[in-house]
Amino acid sequence: MESTGNIDKMTTLSQVMTRLAQRGIHREFRMNENGEMKFENSEKVYQPSELTIIKTYRFEGPSSPDDNAVLYLVKDDAGNLGMIIDSYGADSNYPGDEFDKFIREVEILESHEFDFD
Repeated sequence: MESTGNIDKMTTLSQVMTRLAQRGIHREFRMNENGEMKFENSEKVYQPSELTIIKTYRFEGPSSPDDNAVLYLVKDDAGNLGMIIDSYGADSNYPGDEFDKFIREVEILESHEFDFD
């Protein structure tokens, strides 16, 4: 796993998700088929300006580029924390370019608070 500014010892997506869940972070932000980013179990539609990426975790499969994934730890403007998970490489969780355009517009303020050793 590669992490911006830090190399963490956890190497799998499930390990990071478990650690985040232990800190009460288990909900996801997801883009629906209409290109709307929503927080799990919520009807609020987010704009990129309402979200901040506070940690990025990248995972690369040892034998296949199809195993690549990224987990963004995200905070909304109300202080809610959640995850955005995306496969990258040959396939993405999100078809088209709407997700890529959206995520590029989200502010990034990497926090060491979520560095896991």
